[in-house]
Amino acid sequence: MTLDSDQRIAGNDLLALDRQVCFALAIANRAVLSVYRPLLEPMGLTHPQYLVMLALWGKSPMAVKEIGTALQLDSPTLSPLLKRLEASGLITRTRSRADERQLNVELTDAGVALRAEAEKIPPAVIDKLGVSLTELEELHKILTRINQAALRAGALDH
Repeated sequence: MTLDSDQRIAGNDLLALDRQVCFALAIANRAVLSVYRPLLEPMGLTHPQYLVMLALWGKSPMAVKEIGTALQLDSPTLSPLLKRLEASGLITRTRSRADERQLNVELTDAGVALRAEAEKIPPAVIDKLGVSLTELEELHKILTRINQAALRAGALDH
């Protein structure tokens, strides 16, 4: 199937790489994560570990299943992250007394203390990206709507 000449002339080639949302998101993902990397390294965190810590700084303790739901990560992906955070002394993992099948994750004192250092991350990211907080908040709203629509469409179903 080819596009008609009107679409090409108007610059509406639906398969043009620079028009693809997936391409823009992939590039933005790599670029933004590269901004985070040097900010997180002194804290001893990777970006996925940082996301786990953000969840726990919002609520600790949390069940592993709750963290997985919050981060939209499956257990095989989440478990190694939690093991590394535990080995770093930032969290503990313990079996629930109410339900032995449930594993609870809780911040250690070192994990709680790391939050003060992490509070410097968002302003540093905004500064490095050179965009306003308002622009980032609008982008967040749009991406949240896109993510919700993708989930409704079956994304991440296993």
